[in-house]
Formats: sequence, structure tokens, C-alpha cells
Amino acid sequence: MAQKATTSAPIAVPAQPRAQERAGEYVAVQRSSAGHVFGRILFWLVLVVIVIYTLFPFYWAIVSSITPDSQLFNTPASYWPEKIDWSHYEYVLRNNDFLQALWNSTVVSVATVALSLLIGAFAAYALGRFKFRGRTIGLYVILSMTMFPSVAILGSLFLMIRGDWLLPTPNLYNTKTALVITYLTFTLPFTVWVLTNFFKSMPGELEEAALVDGAGPFRVFWQILLPLALPGLVTTGLLAFIAAWNEFLFALTFTNDYSARTVQVAISQFAGRSQFELAYGNKMAAAVLVTLPLIVLVLIFQRKILAGLTAGAIKG
Repeated sequence: MAQKATTSAPIAVPAQPRAQERAGEYVAVQRSSAGHVFGRILFWLVLVVIVIYTLFPFYWAIVSSITPDSQLFNTPASYWPEKIDWSHYEYVLRNNDFLQALWNSTVVSVATVALSLLIGAFAAYALGRFKFRGRTIGLYVILSMTMFPSVAILGSLFLMIRGDWLLPTPNLYNTKTALVITYLTFTLPFTVWVLTNFFKSMPGELEEAALVDGAGPFRVFWQILLPLALPGLVTTGLLAFIAAWNEFLFALTFTNDYSARTVQVAISQFAGRSQFELAYGNKMAAAVLVTLPLIVLVLIFQRKILAGLTAGAIKG
């Protein structure tokens, strides 16, 4: 008995659901495109606000430094002077006290960075490459030293600088040596902490191969690991230099004349032509001149800085 072949007829899909589906997809695409445009506009708006917020103080300092004294406090404020006046820069560059303070800041900052890198590199090598009891606790103690505000240790440092503490030390008040010693309290812990991570991230095979070839620990450190840590040394050295260069409280407390006074204190001591006049223009001109060395250093070592900020985070 022959069976009849059955063929299933195609089921027709109504056109209305298809049109609704396409319309939904079109609306979703439009919403996605609108959201993307809105996100880009919001991103650039936030970026512009951040740039203006960051750069406007520097712009205002430059404008104030080239504005005549008679126009500095005009209302409404003028965002560019009608006539550029260089008298503030002439006053600052001819001020012998400022030039002496600039030299003092250079000597103190360079000496602080040199000692911080020298002592910090040895300490970081020991903490990063050797395992011993109390190493982790020591690292956290070093980190905690950076959390104390400068004013909290000001009294004890003053007694130590004057020689009125537990050990019989000479009176170093009003000397550059006193500033270098006190500046190490905030540059050295930071240097040790950062460089320790650099030495930890270096592959152990380098050290093992050098030791097998007969090199001692000091030679391994000096000729192999230290050159590899150059980006970290540049980064920490530059940050330590900026911190020492901009320091104000210790320089104000431990000095009383321009034989050791730094440039930050010298700027604060600028006086006007009378007791009622504010030397605002002179201070702004000095601030611009003091900021220029930092900008030049950052531009010179910017590649090393970027490498140093990321190299310590890479293991091996």
C-alpha cells in the first residue's frame, strides 16, 4: 500500500514583527551612536577643565611677573598686560641675596639627592635581593617614616641640629649640612622604598650567573644590577630633587641668614619699596625663575622617568 508523500508548506512569518525588529535595531544603533558622541564630548570637556585647572596658576604667575605694579591689583582683572614690564626680573636677577639663596638651594638639593641615591641604593639592594628575618617589618617601618608630617619631627630635629640631644654632636645650625641632614628624613625613605621594588623585579638568573663566574655581591650590585636600575635611579633622584628644591619649613627653621638660606625662604622675604607695598610681581618673577630648572630636568629625563615609573612593576 503506497504511502502518500507529505510535504510541509513553509510557514509564513508576518511582515509586521520583522519591521518592528528592524526598527528596534535602528533605534539601538542610534542610541549607541548618540551615547558614543556624548561620551566623547564629556571626555574632552573634562580634559579641558583639568588642563585649565592645572595650568592656570602657572599662566597667572607668568602674567603677574610681566605686569607693572600699578596694574597688578586692577579690577576687573586683566589676563594679559597692556605693556610688558621686565623690571621684576631685573630686580630678582640683580638681587645678591636671591642669587646666593639660589646657589644654596642647588648645593643642598644636589647633595641630598646624591646621598639619598648612594645610601638608598645599597639599602634597597639588601632589602630587595636578600632574605632575612625582619625584612618585611623593616620595609613597612621605612614606609611609615614618610607618613609623618614635617612639623611633627621639627622639634626633635632642631635639638639634634643644635647638638642638644643624646649624642655629643656639633652645632650645625645655619649651615647647609644641617639642611642636607634634615632633608634626608623625607627623601631617603622614599628612595629606599621605590628602589627596593626595582631590585625585586630583576631576574635572579643574572645574579646567579655572576656569582657562578666568581663575582662577589658588591661586584654584582655595582656592575650588573645598578646599571639595570638606572631608570629607577633617575626617577627617584628627580623626585627627591624636586622635594628638596621646594622644601620651605626646614629651611626657614634651621637657617637665619643667606649663608645657608634657600631660595624658597628668600622669595618669602622679598619686600616692597615701602612697608605697605606687597612685592607680588617680584615674587612671581622669582617663582617663575625657580620653576624653570625643574621643567628643564623633566624634559631632559622624561623618557627615563616613564621607564622608571613602569619598570618596577614588571616581574622578571
